[in-house]
Amino acid sequence: MNKIPKFKSLEEERKFWDTHDSTEFLDELKPAKIKFVRPKKKLVSLRLDTPQLACLKEIAAERGIGYLTLMRMWIIERLTREHRPAHTHHS
Repeated sequence: MNKIPKFKSLEEERKFWDTHDSTEFLDELKPAKIKFVRPKKKLVSLRLDTPQLACLKEIAAERGIGYLTLMRMWIIERLTREHRPAHTHHS
């Protein structure tokens, strides 16, 4: 039975795994514990005219997504474009 060696560096470990199959060491491996955390979201209310809402739903349907998802995507895109970190001033 093969044993995973102790590595002196990440480079040494990379070289080892480039030339070895991890299935040879399954009895030594442990499952990783991963926790996914969703960012907290707040519910907001937004009023749209009926024609605007109809247009939004039509565009969303063409893309195969919900209209609320489309709205969220558009808001995030615009925020990314508009928001600029404060510049530091050099004296």
